[in-house]
Amino acid sequence: MTDYRIEKDSMGELQVPADALYGAQTQRAVENFPVSDLRMPRAMIRALGLIKAACAQVNRDYGDMDEAVAESIMATAKRLSEGEFDNHFPIDIFQTGSGTSSNMNTNEVIAHVASQMAGIKVHPNDHVNMGQSSNDVIPTAISVSATLEVSEQLIPAMSHLQQVIDQRAAELDDIVLTGRTHLMDAMPVRLSQELSGWSAQIKLGIERLQSALPRISSLVQGGTAVGTGINAREDFGERVAEVLSNTTGVSFSSNPNKFEGLSAQDASVELSGQLKTIAVSLMKISNDLRWMNSGPLAGIGEIALPSLQPGSSIMPGKVNPVIPESMTMICAQVMGNDAAITIGGQSGNFQLNVMLPMIAYNLLQSIEILANGCRMLADKAIAGFTVNEENIKAALDRNPILVTALNSVIGYDLGARIAKTAYAQGRSVMDVAEELTDLSRDELERLLNPYALTQGGIQK
Repeated sequence: MTDYRIEKDSMGELQVPADALYGAQTQRAVENFPVSDLRMPRAMIRALGLIKAACAQVNRDYGDMDEAVAESIMATAKRLSEGEFDNHFPIDIFQTGSGTSSNMNTNEVIAHVASQMAGIKVHPNDHVNMGQSSNDVIPTAISVSATLEVSEQLIPAMSHLQQVIDQRAAELDDIVLTGRTHLMDAMPVRLSQELSGWSAQIKLGIERLQSALPRISSLVQGGTAVGTGINAREDFGERVAEVLSNTTGVSFSSNPNKFEGLSAQDASVELSGQLKTIAVSLMKISNDLRWMNSGPLAGIGEIALPSLQPGSSIMPGKVNPVIPESMTMICAQVMGNDAAITIGGQSGNFQLNVMLPMIAYNLLQSIEILANGCRMLADKAIAGFTVNEENIKAALDRNPILVTALNSVIGYDLGARIAKTAYAQGRSVMDVAEELTDLSRDELERLLNPYALTQGGIQK
């Protein structure tokens, strides 16, 4: 077939697409794993390119690799990291558990292009994979990609979300609304106070990510096949980590125990757990927005989210809270990914974890969709919602729970009687309290001032 060329590896000859930059081992994996349409994420390919370039630089500096070969590998790996060859990574995520197929995919693409560029033979194993094993390259790529994506994408996106929340809180500090516990009326809060809770959740999420970074950025490169470092120089891992730090501007270290780094994915499980916690926070915030926006006539109707698209194919004029809904689905996906990563983390048998590609895919997907979701929620929902002050004031004026503020003056029992009477008669607590106590109207207005009640303390 003229659309194919013949490649060979240690297992024999194989037909490979004529225009493919990869070789026989990649083609075998394509044929062996026709499972899904899920491929290695862009962030992982970027990390593999960075790692191969760093390894070639270190091997050149040792004097173990011919300079021309090293330079051609480094230049090609840089192009690979920038996305030039993404179409030549066809292997399914559900492949060999070590990710050997994807490591060899990387080696073959770099060797093919580097050979053409330099006019010399660059071997995928002897040169591109020098001092390495799939068993340390793939875990290192997980660490590098996750660290970069968290540092460059997720933390900035969450910081942006927090800034937008804080800005809206400052703008809305004078809005007092009915607080709710158990979805039932409670004492009043300022809208700024409600938003401050959201802001604190996001801030703590950022701190959780930052606390996990030192462990996920600890690289196992240099452990090679089983953690002993066979076929690698003694300080290979340390030097690769140094090169990667200099190249990316993000700090990486060499894992002091390569046996832990190869056999376990505890750092990935930890990071995924922090991502799940962030998803829980964002689910809470999104559901608050949905409740506050509900209506506009038969719901709470405290705010109106921006109208972005028609909400129904049959009900004209209906508009739905599509951005918070999208965010809740993102959060559910992250929680599901965490369950898969947790199972994957358990799958370290003796010297190697064997669910690495799945862990990589789910971890990076969680980071990506959370980052995109945070920006979406900030810019398309929180930044532009408007406040229905009339609805808020009407509900607040009718809230009998305000009588709680009189506890220290009239006692709990009389307060309960006032609240029940106000509920039963559909009257304001102010009017009922004026009837059932000896407090003057002026005194009641002072004690039941909603804004003052948001400042805490005992009313006297």
